[in-house]
Amino acid sequence: MDPVQSAPPSGDVRPHRVVVLALDGLLPFEAGIPHRIFGRPRDGRGRRLYEVVTCSVRPPGPVETDADFTIDVAHGPEALATADTVIIPASYELGPVYERGELTDELAAALALIRPGTRIASICTGVYVLAAAGHLDGRRATTHWADAERLQRLFPRVEVDPDVLYIDDGDILTSAGVAAGIDLCLHMVRRDHGAEVANDVARRTVVPPHRDGGQAQYIQRPVPDAQQASTSAARAWALGRLHEPIQLRDMAAREAMSVRTFTRRFREEAGVSPGQWLTRQRVERARQLLESTDLSVDQVARDAGFGTAQSMRQHLQAALGVTPTAYRRTFRAAGGRQDGPVAASVAG
Repeated sequence: MDPVQSAPPSGDVRPHRVVVLALDGLLPFEAGIPHRIFGRPRDGRGRRLYEVVTCSVRPPGPVETDADFTIDVAHGPEALATADTVIIPASYELGPVYERGELTDELAAALALIRPGTRIASICTGVYVLAAAGHLDGRRATTHWADAERLQRLFPRVEVDPDVLYIDDGDILTSAGVAAGIDLCLHMVRRDHGAEVANDVARRTVVPPHRDGGQAQYIQRPVPDAQQASTSAARAWALGRLHEPIQLRDMAAREAMSVRTFTRRFREEAGVSPGQWLTRQRVERARQLLESTDLSVDQVARDAGFGTAQSMRQHLQAALGVTPTAYRRTFRAAGGRQDGPVAASVAG
């Protein structure tokens, strides 16, 4: 038996295997994200839903990082052939991949071991590996905002979106820089097992289960006047009233701003318009209610602030690609596993 694989106990389903590909110049923080996020979820019997292993493109041994230490990787590239999901964190030593968009023979041979249909994700500049391998041709992708222009120039067939935190294109996912890897991994858990499981992981990790906006809000801009007010109080006020009609003028009034000023300030701080933000919060509320309650679809629509089941159906279909009934059937089924991915391009 391959030393990386282990057979599940009789009658048990093997956990979804996540293999993290550690390249020289690895950022330790990013390499640890998949282990933290995917290492937490459990099913109703306390069994792990994921198994996470780290591998190198070489035989087991040390891998250089961008810090003053190496990490000892226990698995070689053969682990990639056992993966259900492969994650490629950022590296500062991508060499010809970063400079010319070309894979080294060693890296190309390792990537060739990945089975067709395997889900592949990148964090930050790990996207260069996916692009050089041809996985992103004709697709949307993202990376750290400071690298977006170079990525687009080096790989013109990729549609680079520098504003979002991550993009889910079904079997290929990419994230912005560093901490956006947390957003991406939580999204994959949410996609696989629903919002309730992902939210529990987020709480235990002490991070928000879903961040507003995209990475445009983190791009350096002139420092605003310290006298300028925030829109956070209006967001908190709205979150407690999602089941009620909420007008833009009401949110602006909470901050004693004109609608025009509030809208501009809100977009600067949250990365999206107030209307887009409200819709996303209501979609998340609907997901939680569909998963965790027996409320009728009509009642869920009212409690989430959509008013009617038809309106909620339209918004969930647009955001998730499924109807409320199909979503509930998927995530309230035994084990909470989804039969197929919900593909979506996500800004935040």
